[in-house]
Amino acid sequence: MIRRSAVPHALLLVLALVGCTPAATTTSSTAAAPSGASQLRVDMRKLWSDHVIWTRQYIVSAIAGDPSAQAASQRLLKNQEDIGNAVAQYYGSAAGAKLTDLLKQHILIAVDLVTAAKAGDAAKQADADKRWHDNAADIATFLSGANPNWPRQTLLDMLNQHLALTTQEAVARLQQKWSDDTVAFDRIFSQAMQMADALTDGIAKQFPTKVS
Repeated sequence: MIRRSAVPHALLLVLALVGCTPAATTTSSTAAAPSGASQLRVDMRKLWSDHVIWTRQYIVSAIAGDPSAQAASQRLLKNQEDIGNAVAQYYGSAAGAKLTDLLKQHILIAVDLVTAAKAGDAAKQADADKRWHDNAADIATFLSGANPNWPRQTLLDMLNQHLALTTQEAVARLQQKWSDDTVAFDRIFSQAMQMADALTDGIAKQFPTKVS
């Protein structure tokens, strides 16, 4: 999951040759590895890009009736564990497990929603949509309680936007509106990166020593 940018060998050689002064030594050390905040941003973006990419894969497979939907759903649930483990590094294992549970509920409800929509069952679709938004509210409450830099309403707005965009994507695919489908995913991906950055910024503010 974690990818550290490597400094080319030629650059390291140049830095070694000119590293006669303390200033040069400091520069080489800084260039050799990204800061904790930068790495956290990269890692968080990877987690949330996985989230929307595997959500899309599940939607595509499930609507097509492809058996790969099962594998996609399992990989998607693993992503929720990965996000929970990332949070646990700062808030402890109990908090990580709680977030994992909430996020898995988010995915399982989404599965119910797609199934109901594909079957044309309006009642089950409405029930799943309500549970989906209730779950988003629970996630916002949990995260805002853990970090004062994550206002509950701000989180809830982001999560509800995520749900709305995912719904648009699923509906466009069900209706075979392929251009709308691709536009929806582009919007979902961009919005997921905004959520990832908001979470990163909140952690960096709350744990400046640990992140720096």
